[in-house]
Amino acid sequence: MPTILYVQGWRFHFYSNEGNEPMHVHAVKGDAECKYWLQPDRFDIVEDFEYNCTPRLRREVRQIIFEHFDQLIVAWREHFGGDRAK
Repeated sequence: MPTILYVQGWRFHFYSNEGNEPMHVHAVKGDAECKYWLQPDRFDIVEDFEYNCTPRLRREVRQIIFEHFDQLIVAWREHFGGDRAK
């Protein structure tokens, strides 16, 4: 489970065993957790999952993802080799 980034108490990471899923990132802060699909061709994200995330936390994590979007894309491609997991 490579950790990519720590920002404002959020830990952004990937799970290495998630099969053949499209590009995405997990974020955890305390007991809040969420997962976002990354769409590099559209510079966009789509929430897939959230647990214990208030609207404020969801805005916060989205903002962080967009601020570090390129870094997350590069990390995914380096870890998995391309836009999809192997």
